[in-house]
Amino acid sequence: MAVALDIADLRARRPAEPVNLAAIQGDGLGCHAGRDAMRAAAEAAGMSRTLEQLKQDYPTGPHDQPQSMCPAFGSLRVGLRMRRTMTILSGSACCVYGLTFTSHFYGARRSVGYVPFNSETLVTGKLFEDIREAVHASARPEAYDAIVVINLCVPTASGVPLRLLPKEIDGVRVIGIDVPGFGVPTHAEAKDVLAGAMLAFARREAEHGPVQAPRGGRSERPAVALLGEMFPADPVVIGGLLEPLGLAAGPVVPTREWRELYGALDAAAVAAIHPFYTASVREFEAAGRPVVGSAPVGHDGTADWLAAIGNACDVKRETVAAAQNRLLPAIRGALAAAPIRGRITLSGYEGSELLVARLLVESGAEVAYVGTACPRTPWSESDRVWLEERGVPIRYRASLEDDLAAFHEYRPDLAIGTTPVVQRAKEAGTPALYFTNLISARPLMGAAGAGSLARIVNAALANRPRFDAMRAFFEGVGTGHASGIWQEVPRAKAAPKVQAPEKPIGEMA
Repeated sequence: MAVALDIADLRARRPAEPVNLAAIQGDGLGCHAGRDAMRAAAEAAGMSRTLEQLKQDYPTGPHDQPQSMCPAFGSLRVGLRMRRTMTILSGSACCVYGLTFTSHFYGARRSVGYVPFNSETLVTGKLFEDIREAVHASARPEAYDAIVVINLCVPTASGVPLRLLPKEIDGVRVIGIDVPGFGVPTHAEAKDVLAGAMLAFARREAEHGPVQAPRGGRSERPAVALLGEMFPADPVVIGGLLEPLGLAAGPVVPTREWRELYGALDAAAVAAIHPFYTASVREFEAAGRPVVGSAPVGHDGTADWLAAIGNACDVKRETVAAAQNRLLPAIRGALAAAPIRGRITLSGYEGSELLVARLLVESGAEVAYVGTACPRTPWSESDRVWLEERGVPIRYRASLEDDLAAFHEYRPDLAIGTTPVVQRAKEAGTPALYFTNLISARPLMGAAGAGSLARIVNAALANRPRFDAMRAFFEGVGTGHASGIWQEVPRAKAAPKVQAPEKPIGEMA
């Protein structure tokens, strides 16, 4: 049953950030309004605090247009991968269609809820009533642990107050978040928006009493929670690296079910494998958990990471040194057994670009450029320092123009990047690999990561003669005078003749 929107009650519940009715008594802004107009509308509608927090967590400098799909996809992906979790979208129909299409393209096997609206329901508050009614109708404890409601651009700009939804209905948690394209720069960071909100909710639950143990029970050894989506084999490899230290690999955040959040918060330390999870780090630090940056990639990265984890978990230096002596020779051997020879430019929007660059450099490749859509954070500083000491330039918040300029400047033997970068490289006859599907979807950690990356990169580098042959065969086809549809063999068009004027120009009327 729909619940009426009582404005007086809303103000009483959240006096510090009231709903500004005057700001929404007009036509709703559409996506065409532009970033600045929508941000101004959101601030006028009482969303200043939310936007300011997003700005602090995900700064946009030096560039504010990095490559990414719709940011909300990141939050949607996190919710759809969790057991017993339902996701409801609130936004323009075209946006919802695109997001659900993309989610199913990437393997989602469950429905996505949608609360439609029009200008009238948006500006009168009826949309909030509809969302609340949908949440109540969906809150079935036998089916769900949590319901996630995501505001897209238009509802956020109009001030639809998801913060006023009930926090729990019949034992089902309700998580409302705003993920506007004008407030969250990339879909990678939008994963953190939801992961951080869930960690905050779970932390408050744990502070108020006993909580459900993870499905596999608590670890017998101190655990290290892993922050960031990664290839499924990587947590297993990391567990093997931690074992000589007397530690275990804990849950991976974003988690696959709610109870794993408690296990992550219970960890002895947190490994920020992906460095952009700012909101999640804030929750771990509030729970008193130390956070360690970088990751065990390559020889140097693994050595430094083991030392940092050991320090965070109070492991004896002798134990750390013994673990390094035991593990590092195998990694060095894997790198030596599969060298990479060639100049590479690298760009992506997953957040692991600096880690991949380190592995390529240690494999012998010349990495001429690294571009990442993510911002510079404290948890990737050691990677930045290591790469720059070896002459590798890094561009944070890289735009498509940055990545293409690097490709044309450095003329690499292989371009690793996003779809448009790969397309431009192949048009130029240069081998290229799509970062998301072919690089970040492979193991990176330990000896297994070194060998896996070398195989695919060397296979791509070896394709250069094939590109040269195809380029020579198709040279000129479909370009210039040979473009379009022709019924006969195309012929070059002669330049039009220009007839001289009968009178001098000065004498013309």
